[in-house]
Amino acid sequence: MTTSTRGAHRTPAVLVLEDGRIFRGRAYGAVGATFGEAVFSTGMTGYQETLTDPSYHRQVVVMTAPHVGNTGINDEDMESKKIWVSGYVVRDPARVPSNWRSTRSLDEELAAQGVVGISGIDTRALTRHLRERGAMRVGIFSGQALPDEGTMLAEVRQAPEMSGADLSAEVATTEAYVVPAIGPDGEAVPIGTAKFTVAAVDLGIKGMTPHRMAERGIEVHVLPATATVDDVYAVEPDGVFFSNGPGDPATADHPVSVMRGVLERGTPLFGICFGNQILGRALGFGTFKLKYGHRGINQPVQDRTTGKVEVTAHNHGFAVDAPLDQVSDTPYGRAEVSHVCLNDNVVEGLQLLDRPAFSVQYHPEAAAGPHDAAYLFDRFVKLMEGQRA
Repeated sequence: MTTSTRGAHRTPAVLVLEDGRIFRGRAYGAVGATFGEAVFSTGMTGYQETLTDPSYHRQVVVMTAPHVGNTGINDEDMESKKIWVSGYVVRDPARVPSNWRSTRSLDEELAAQGVVGISGIDTRALTRHLRERGAMRVGIFSGQALPDEGTMLAEVRQAPEMSGADLSAEVATTEAYVVPAIGPDGEAVPIGTAKFTVAAVDLGIKGMTPHRMAERGIEVHVLPATATVDDVYAVEPDGVFFSNGPGDPATADHPVSVMRGVLERGTPLFGICFGNQILGRALGFGTFKLKYGHRGINQPVQDRTTGKVEVTAHNHGFAVDAPLDQVSDTPYGRAEVSHVCLNDNVVEGLQLLDRPAFSVQYHPEAAAGPHDAAYLFDRFVKLMEGQRA
């Protein structure tokens, strides 16, 4: 991605899709050029959590909600230390943010972090185009000296595709760190005294995930994506967690190998999003790229173990290819699909029947919401309690 200085709302900008369709609007955030995979998010709130989700690395996010930026930006709702999206597309940006927690505008934050965006385009038409044609490469260009259309299209088509992209190590922590458990009084529990210890492999983890575990008395040791099986067990974990993250799961051979080592030892295991795809591969299932993915905080999923339907938060462009209506034999015992998306029957969760391991494709940490799936962290705690017993 290349960027320059902050642009004014009247600066011309152009969005160019790899199939040649062009949208013209105004610069939003930084002025310059950026490239990525064009995807759309259906959430009407939570744009700050979306922007700072590492799973959006190398993606240009199109917001389907027409009015964006009305609550500004604060320092409490970040899911990581920076904005990860490659570009941002909105129809009608808020002129003035209005929220008691806001400290600056969304436009200012995008510009400060060098994120090129575009506003004033027909995002409904763009979303319909992506639904019909599928997610594709895109470029946003802004400034007075815009290239000609042929040059812009050629640059877009030279950008790397998401299929085959190995991105986890680009967003994960490089040094291990500890998130202490939270006691009944709301204070951090001294390191080494928590009820449970979890080794969390960071493939692009969101900040709220270890916090949800800490709320349940778990001390979380967050490890780099390059962590080995020995690194995982060096923290003497009661459970192991594999996080969300960007990229094509078909490239994630190292995390798959580590997960198989965990499965062989029978340690309670929980995976979210990319972690679900890693579990699928570890069990012998394939993965595939969805036409336009699931992104938003309003996706209906059924928990087949209870029959309950949840409204859930999603951000994934790949899915596990596993049989929906039968139990499968794997090297680690029987496995079944535990959750399914009610929009398109995509696999949204897996569980082993003979070992303490499960995963979901969506985001139960629910930042910015909803909270229907928070019980999954309790399910993880019960697995660790059962193993200890």
